[in-house]
Amino acid sequence: MARTPFYYVRLAALVGAALAMAGTPVFAFSRVKDLVDIQGIRDNQLVGYGLVVGLNGTGDSLKNAPFTQLSIQTILERMGVNTRGQTMQTKNVAAVMVTASLPAFATPGSHVDISVSAMGDAKSLQGGTLVVTPLYGADNQVYAVAQGPVATGSFSAEGQGASVTRGVPTAGRIANGGIVEKDTGFQLASLTDLKLTLRNPDLTTATRIAAAVNAFLGNAVAKAVDPSNVSLGVPANYAGGVMALLTDIEQLKVDPDQPAKVIIDENSGVIVMGADVRINTVAIAQGNLTIRVQETPQVSQPSPFSNTGTTEVVPRTKIDVDDSKGNKMTIMQSGVSLQSLVDGLNALGVGPRDVISILQAVKAAGALQAEIEVIG
Repeated sequence: MARTPFYYVRLAALVGAALAMAGTPVFAFSRVKDLVDIQGIRDNQLVGYGLVVGLNGTGDSLKNAPFTQLSIQTILERMGVNTRGQTMQTKNVAAVMVTASLPAFATPGSHVDISVSAMGDAKSLQGGTLVVTPLYGADNQVYAVAQGPVATGSFSAEGQGASVTRGVPTAGRIANGGIVEKDTGFQLASLTDLKLTLRNPDLTTATRIAAAVNAFLGNAVAKAVDPSNVSLGVPANYAGGVMALLTDIEQLKVDPDQPAKVIIDENSGVIVMGADVRINTVAIAQGNLTIRVQETPQVSQPSPFSNTGTTEVVPRTKIDVDDSKGNKMTIMQSGVSLQSLVDGLNALGVGPRDVISILQAVKAAGALQAEIEVIG
């Protein structure tokens, strides 16, 4: 019988011990703050196009990146320098895409971090400086302006016969390199209706959140609209307004529900099963015919001082046949829990990759009352 890997046995033992310690149902209460997002309170993505200057010969080759040359000419023309029709040979400039995340309620004058990524054939942005770059939102409005020295945290060096690179030298960051010029205009305090969006949509969890909010406020102001959203009317006389209401609601404790699901990563052999996974009565057997052929040739030599005979290689073949007669069939009773399922599969002496095939077969037989999701 195949031996179960030690780490899998230990994992099953830990899961079994954790379940055995709980004589009564265990409720994993979580704060509403950790379960939902407030609609409207979110980051906004910004993007811009700019130039990084001051590179030590590691910038774009203008022959292969004509947009870089056009950008250089445009910037110089703004400063009164006309370079149209001139041949440029510089490799100290690189065209880059500049991105940033504008936090919710960011005010003009506040700073944000900037990410810079090369667009052309530049080899490194190390030591470069991003010149003033406007950053646009989805509505094509400028919300921030970026500028500053680029930090890559990597390097690249090469010679005639070898090269070495650590990290990604064509991408970098500018800490606090963006200055917010315009806010999003979202006014939280003026809202009369709020929407709580669940990060893991679930009917039961949404209903429990609405019930917890109504119990706290003593009024039916919250309603589960669908598995993803809970609508909330702001009481007109609530002390402190919307901010105080959300602060109080975020701290409420709710026991989130989750569907029975089995997650399988076929690349690494990792299996994660929820506590509510159940199976109906099913018989499981595991094992296949295995034939192992091993060649161990030996050298045959004549006796010492012999005038006859030659040195020859004599083949030696060993064949082992494993027909899995020692493997057993296990019957899993209806409604067994995660612990019983793991213990039953371990009793067959199977490893994680065999468990993947068994679970898929049990699901195909209609005996696994859970959703199987394969990733990787």
